[in-house]
Amino acid sequence: MDFKRQFKEGLLTKNPVTVQLLGMCSTLAITTSLFNGLGMGLSVTIILICSNVLISALRKVIPNQIRIAAYIVIIAGFVTIVDLCLQAFLPALSENLGVFIPLIVVNCIILGRAEAFASKNTVLASAVDGLCQGIGYTVALVIMCVIRELLGSGTFGGGILNGGEGIRIIPAQYPAMQMVMPVGGFLTLGAVIAGSQWLMKHLEKKEAAKK
Repeated sequence: MDFKRQFKEGLLTKNPVTVQLLGMCSTLAITTSLFNGLGMGLSVTIILICSNVLISALRKVIPNQIRIAAYIVIIAGFVTIVDLCLQAFLPALSENLGVFIPLIVVNCIILGRAEAFASKNTVLASAVDGLCQGIGYTVALVIMCVIRELLGSGTFGGGILNGGEGIRIIPAQYPAMQMVMPVGGFLTLGAVIAGSQWLMKHLEKKEAAKK
């Protein structure tokens, strides 16, 4: 297990959003406020860690022929737990995220890590992989949320700060409402992916120069 490598992959070189382009439906739909982004990111991270750990622990028991079905059942169990907890303790977040929490069951990020990593590695390594991939997913969501909320609503920290209204940064008459619409999601995602690719190339050049 190489924590540094796994963290770098999750955050940058194999980021679920900016590199692997997984979970695009929820990424584009819910990144309109910081509250939504953090809530979705933490939910996915918890489910990733738990499902990775259990799938890794059972990897020698689950028959190869039914492994995908077994993975989905395991993931669905953890998604149900998270969904019920949100409804009980954070009803506002549950209402904002709506159907996208139950849809985590078929989110390619969760199933992809189960198939590509957890089914082939130890429990500890799988837990670390789930944590690192979840952090990368959450960071990408938060960046998109900050950009879209600031440009589309003129606020920062909507749902969290200032009684849930967020801190007003741009006067109410100036924000571009299109940024909180689907077109704004696509534009922001493209910009974040471009920034991520530039950063990776920049880091590669620095490493090459050191050698």
